[in-house]
Amino acid sequence: MWNYYLFPVTPQKTIMLGFAGQKLVSIAIVVAVVYLLLVILMLLLQSKFLFFPSKDLDYTPGQLGMAFEDVYFSSSDGTGLHGWFIPAESRIGTLLFCHGNAGNISHRIESVRIFHDLGFDVLIFDYRGYGQSSGSISEKGTYSDAEAALKHLVEVKNIDQSEIIYFGRSLGGSIAAWLAKEHTPGGLIVESAFTSVNDIAGDVYPFLPVRMISRFKFNTREYLQNVNCPVLVIHSREDELINFKHGRKLFETAGEPKMFLELAGSHNEGFFLSGQHYINGLKDFFDQHVNMEK
Repeated sequence: MWNYYLFPVTPQKTIMLGFAGQKLVSIAIVVAVVYLLLVILMLLLQSKFLFFPSKDLDYTPGQLGMAFEDVYFSSSDGTGLHGWFIPAESRIGTLLFCHGNAGNISHRIESVRIFHDLGFDVLIFDYRGYGQSSGSISEKGTYSDAEAALKHLVEVKNIDQSEIIYFGRSLGGSIAAWLAKEHTPGGLIVESAFTSVNDIAGDVYPFLPVRMISRFKFNTREYLQNVNCPVLVIHSREDELINFKHGRKLFETAGEPKMFLELAGSHNEGFFLSGQHYINGLKDFFDQHVNMEK
């Protein structure tokens, strides 16, 4: 016959179990409240996580020996914008430069010089809220600002739209792709860009419902589906901010003719650290797919 030994639940044990249950409930409530606060913070401060404008211009093209012209124009809603027009000594084409989400045009002079030395007139401009441009940053505003910069090249500089190359790095890649969708250029270069804000936010904050609460799209991949010009996609496998997979997906999405240029180095320094390899890749794209003046 089996003997069963029962361990009675004493009042003390009941109290201890009750305290443990209450503690678990309290922890769950705290976790839920913190999570909810994070979601609310992300919802209210989305633009602070995406845009990092700087108002002070720290450098000018003149400091690197490039002649330049301050240009001022207005977006369709009347927002005043500022940029630099840097003419090449022996012009083979014109490039419209859309920069990334941080700083301003003064922090892209080394990149501008590469295109300048290749023979391109360059117009680089600041979005609303950046540098000397007025207004407050918004997604719709960046698209409108890029259109205004293009309009300045076409109507003031008398350059045919089909002869202009759109270039965008990082966030600027999405803006340049949108502009190419709306106004077909001679070519499009998308460097170190993401497929969409939702995709990159999902990479960075996988624990938050970013797709449900995001107010921004910047859907580069969607825009590329409707671009009808030669496309060069550039990305570094070592990019620590925007994973290499984004660049590959953008390349797969783009229609022909297209090229892919793989860089080495970080998100912000890949073009610089890749040196002549980067420059040769640009030259190959221009020589093979874009009609440049000779």
